[in-house]
Amino acid sequence: MLQLRWVAPPQFKIGTLQPVNSTVESLEGNKVKLVVLVEESEFEKNLDDAFKKLAQEVRLPGFRPGKAPRRVLEARIGIEYARQEALRSGLPDYYVNAVKEHEVDVIAPPSIEVTGGEDGGDVTFEAEVEIRPSVSIADYGALEVTVPRPGVSEAEIDEQIERMLGQYGTLETVDRPAEDGDRLTIDIEVWHEDEPVEGLTTTDYLYQVGLGAVVPELDEHLVGAVEGDAFEFVADHPDEDEDEPLEFSVVVNDVQATVLPEPDDEWAKENSEFETIAQLREDLENRLARSRTIQASAARRNSVAEAVSALVDEAAVPEALAAMEAENRLQDMAMRLQAQGLDFEQFFDLGGTTREDFMASVAEGANQSARLDLALRAVAEAEDLLPSEDDLTAEFKRVADEVDRSVEDVRNEFVASGQIPAVRSDLAKSAALDWLVERAILADEDGDPVDAADLELPAEDEDQDDLNDHTAAEIDTAAEIDTAAEAATKTEGNDE
Repeated sequence: MLQLRWVAPPQFKIGTLQPVNSTVESLEGNKVKLVVLVEESEFEKNLDDAFKKLAQEVRLPGFRPGKAPRRVLEARIGIEYARQEALRSGLPDYYVNAVKEHEVDVIAPPSIEVTGGEDGGDVTFEAEVEIRPSVSIADYGALEVTVPRPGVSEAEIDEQIERMLGQYGTLETVDRPAEDGDRLTIDIEVWHEDEPVEGLTTTDYLYQVGLGAVVPELDEHLVGAVEGDAFEFVADHPDEDEDEPLEFSVVVNDVQATVLPEPDDEWAKENSEFETIAQLREDLENRLARSRTIQASAARRNSVAEAVSALVDEAAVPEALAAMEAENRLQDMAMRLQAQGLDFEQFFDLGGTTREDFMASVAEGANQSARLDLALRAVAEAEDLLPSEDDLTAEFKRVADEVDRSVEDVRNEFVASGQIPAVRSDLAKSAALDWLVERAILADEDGDPVDAADLELPAEDEDQDDLNDHTAAEIDTAAEIDTAAEAATKTEGNDE
């Protein structure tokens, strides 16, 4: 009997086929068997396609490529070879149609075995495939999670004000020992193996104490220095391959401190959109509070997701499911990188990571995602959170609004591609996570209770919903890619 091992990925989209007779039965080991019958009249279309393909490949005297009639090909080549090709090319499509018909939640490619019709007549085959398992979890009704406490202190507002003031600060010479943050005018000479070091030997160099821009020892000597001080010291060469140290000679010519303007109403009016410093402080407080609320809300949602996924035994996650999640993550990241004009090798170089470490991180995240997937499905089933037809219609409308198409067009496309079960499961998992988040017990880093109401944004603020659509892993990945893209942009600018 002909055996086919279909290597196409388990997530597929394919056009609607003619209905086939099929049944499904459960097997051991989290698998099912699909038994499919394709009537001879239906399979004849696949056979005809196989002969058309052969006509393009076979050269027969008297016929142009692709123009040899089927009856001539049958006489010269025989029907057996074409039938085998029709089976190999056609059966995966019939398998997909049966999967869609029975809404089988496959997580791996199938093993297909032809059981009849190799020589003629109706075609029958069996497909064994691994499916997503169902799990049961307990003690999920009131998960205890830690979240950052929202809120802003006066000291944090002062820090923001000082940061703004720093943009308008002026340097003034001071008659006191130098402190971190002061700028000193120095003459500096550096030798390595009795030769002056180019770029490090200069006069009247304005140096900010505390930056560590040369070697740490320089800052250590400059703290507490006053005008006229001179000193020498030896420091290790920054290049680890150099054994000989660097020799420094430094003279302090001037000590200057940054003097900030007075944060009063006049300064606020001149340098902000507000009339008074009080109004500016209030605006800063509102902005910081909103940011903290968003962060805390995202932390709550992601902490709940981590907590419920931990209730799923790692052994309950099939390797095929984890592999599918890893592939989805890689594809998603590839698209994000492409949008930023990067590839994986550039990402590794800019991020300072290796392919091995990155793949290990992807595998770990995929396993976590698979456990979360199983946990949320279990909660949705146990709490009867499965979506209604109205929920599906609302989702179709949301998608239709995004792509500027009619709801009916969107629905038909989801139906044709067999994605309705996926939409249902996504809505159910989202509802399950919402259910868990609402019932979670919150505490801050010190273990003190946090009121869930403090984590809610105003009703008119849409960012709350935007955050709810993303997991921590997605947010972190996007941030990584944005950072890499920014580094690439800076590199290109430097090259220019």
